[in-house]
Amino acid sequence: MSMQIFGLHVSRGVAIGRAVLVASSRIDVAHYFIDVTQIDAEIARLRQARDRVGAELLALKRDLPEDAPQELAALMDVHLMLLHDESLEEAIRLWITERHYNAEWALTAQLDVLVRQFDEMEDEYLRERKADIEQVAERVLSALVATHERPRSAWSLGAGSGPDAGTEGPLVLIANDIAPADMLHFKRSVFTGFVTDVGGRNSHTAIVARSLDIPAVVGAREASRLIRQDDWVIIDGDAGLVIVDPSPIVLEEYVFRQRQGRLERERLSRIKHRSAVTLDGERVTLMANIEMPEDAQSAFEAGAEGVGLFRSEFLFMNRGGQLPDEEEQFEAYRAVVMAMKGMPVTIRTVDIGADKPLERLSNAELRHEHTLNPALGLRAIRWSLADPSMFRRQVRAILRAAVDGPVKLLFPMISRASEIRQTLDILKRCREQLRDAKVNYGDVEIGAMIEIPAATMILPVFLRHFDFVSLGTNDLIQYTLAIDRADEAVAHLYDPWHPAVLHQIERTIRLAREAGKGVSVCGEMAGDLEFTDLLLGMGLRSFSMHPTRVLSVKQRVLRADTSRLARMAGQIMEAEEPRSLAAVMSLDGGAGI
Repeated sequence: MSMQIFGLHVSRGVAIGRAVLVASSRIDVAHYFIDVTQIDAEIARLRQARDRVGAELLALKRDLPEDAPQELAALMDVHLMLLHDESLEEAIRLWITERHYNAEWALTAQLDVLVRQFDEMEDEYLRERKADIEQVAERVLSALVATHERPRSAWSLGAGSGPDAGTEGPLVLIANDIAPADMLHFKRSVFTGFVTDVGGRNSHTAIVARSLDIPAVVGAREASRLIRQDDWVIIDGDAGLVIVDPSPIVLEEYVFRQRQGRLERERLSRIKHRSAVTLDGERVTLMANIEMPEDAQSAFEAGAEGVGLFRSEFLFMNRGGQLPDEEEQFEAYRAVVMAMKGMPVTIRTVDIGADKPLERLSNAELRHEHTLNPALGLRAIRWSLADPSMFRRQVRAILRAAVDGPVKLLFPMISRASEIRQTLDILKRCREQLRDAKVNYGDVEIGAMIEIPAATMILPVFLRHFDFVSLGTNDLIQYTLAIDRADEAVAHLYDPWHPAVLHQIERTIRLAREAGKGVSVCGEMAGDLEFTDLLLGMGLRSFSMHPTRVLSVKQRVLRADTSRLARMAGQIMEAEEPRSLAAVMSLDGGAGI
């Protein structure tokens, strides 16, 4: 029977496919596809983990004190029986052999199936026995994770042409949540869309979904429990709707909408080589945000006029805490500079922390510990200044890459004059070190992210020290409104249209232009058509977004008259409810003014 699940629409479009569940577990395990040649080895891993747990349980039972309750020994026997249950082992093996899941994923997938079966039992005593299954599974998972070494040819979360792509048609991913590091692998994934139980419209998961231009719904609460493996699922990214087992009529309608979306993208491709010039002759620069060096090619092919934000922290993730050395970073930055063929590349120093933690750090004193509010903790420039040797390695690598093309160096989350001085002192020291070592390095423009209200309030200080500023609207909104953008419980309060947010953005753009300094927006607002006209009206002439958004924004720029938009933006800024007024003033029936 068809079922509808509502969540938050975060990335437009339609995805249709069979559900692949990443079952939740108290243990953080890897989920990836294995190659057909690795099936036997993966089954062997599973058996080794089972045998290890069996030995542990037997040892625990043997070492029980004489006065221990008999029930405890009986519980050990139950767990040993479950551990060696042939039907359970066979079911897990099927996930590995037929779906090519790694052992951890296969185990959690079968655990999800069993938990559902126990939950549906009428007998309360039997329902409670699911805890025994979960405890045994957690022990095996722990054994697998303890000895885990991901094979080089594995497809993490489907990265590459996973086996299911050719045999079962399109797949959609259903999960409680997807970590930012795992989202990196989505770029070469077999999945055409995804649904998560948690997350807000501007959580990192949602941002990556928009940047990849794939349909997604987050904050769908119980989706991962209500949807079963292999269910046919429609993801309506425009409405924030997930349809499970759709009727033939509904399926036909959404297939038609998919075709319409493809035609629209083909039409947009016709303006790829046109300059972004408004109707009244204002030149606008449209650049790209990227996460990894290989993304530079996509940026170039999309018609971006440079890289406005290279999020270098993604070079530091998925490495088991082993940080990249200077040479590795230099090669990565140089690859981006070369790929952009003379167009500027803005590299932001590492912004680790908050929703982008590392597994562990090489410096034990700086390990990323769980905090009550990591968004307010040791992250971004604070993390870099706390580990100056790491920071210097990164800055030197960026300076060296500037020999091969124009590079801009961007520092995140600076909020005070003392941080500016510390940062610039380190930059000076890096230049001296390279000069003393007779290593070539290039000139770079230096800039600061404006993403904390304190920075907007002392902006003149920033403009005295930096060549340009870049507005990180995602964090600026979060910190201004005291809203965790990853928390679906307060997602409805995350409001880019809030007057306090708009006034900070307008003030930053205006003061930077008056000082003759460059200013851009590299947050989500830059690629959101709802804000293109407003930002143009505020005087913004440099946008940076994911490559997939460049042509859509360019189309809006080509239709804009900035003199008219400036007048309308002034009226919107004075309104108590800017969003409502912007909707009323819309002349073309679309989003924005």
